Amino acid sequence: MRSRNPVFSRRGFSRDNGYAGFNAAPQAGGPAVATQGNPYAQGTQGNPYAQPADNPYAQNPYAQQDLQYGTAPQAPATTGRMTMDDVVIRTGSTLGVLVVTAALAWALLPVDDANIGRSYGIGIGAALIGMVLALVQSFKRKASPALILSYAAFEGVFLGVVSSVVDNRIADGAAMQAVIGTMAVFAGVLIAYKAGWIRVNRRFYGFVMAAALGFVFLMMVNLLFAVFGGGDGLGFRSGALGVVFGIVGVILGACFLALDFKQVEDGLAYGAPREEAWLAAFGLTLTLVWIYLEFLRLIAILNSND
Repeated sequence: MRSRNPVFSRRGFSRDNGYAGFNAAPQAGGPAVATQGNPYAQGTQGNPYAQPADNPYAQNPYAQQDLQYGTAPQAPATTGRMTMDDVVIRTGSTLGVLVVTAALAWALLPVDDANIGRSYGIGIGAALIGMVLALVQSFKRKASPALILSYAAFEGVFLGVVSSVVDNRIADGAAMQAVIGTMAVFAGVLIAYKAGWIRVNRRFYGFVMAAALGFVFLMMVNLLFAVFGGGDGLGFRSGALGVVFGIVGVILGACFLALDFKQVEDGLAYGAPREEAWLAAFGLTLTLVWIYLEFLRLIAILNSND
């Protein structure tokens, strides 16, 4: 699982031993670019996009220097390569499907005393289907827009039901607060990343992944104690300790966003094909859902009467 999002560990956004660009070496006349093992480093062995002979974009008939007029060589053709517009459009489409299905679930699946059991059951079922679809996509070699959008639809149903439960039964306005918090984290991390305040390197990656593994392990232990021992397990998701773990979860989500931004940036720099924009959208959606749920859980804990 790369950058928490397993999708980024597949072909297109990482290499087997780490993140593209971590051990970057300066190139003549250009930015630092990793070469060894980098799937996007042009001309390196094992790079699926390293301009093979059968690549229709390998030879640009207009890239030859005009000796008569002394013009400089032109850049290679970029047709079929992923662009930032592709990432934005695919991410917007995926999040749009998620938001629409969440709104429909909120409106059509009431959480009053008479219907909460049925609605919550549908929400949990949708979450399980969404998880399966996410795992299938994560282990596919190529992006499948149908799978990604289906995941967003089912995940939206789950988020709609859970948000309605928290908003109507625990903390009024919790859903909007969680949305605003998620947007604020996204904007803050993006600004910090673009300004260079966050340096995504191998040390950063190792720290984040170690923290994430520890966090998930503790949550699994807490869940097991809750299932077999009753109550709230070890108390990692309630009270003061729950607030601490909620804040840690949001911080981890912010770190995952930085890793995701790095992967998108590397994909653009190394000429990933346009279809990889769907993988970028999928990974970013997974991270944003993580952050939203952590905010929602944190708000519920702070407003709980228990």
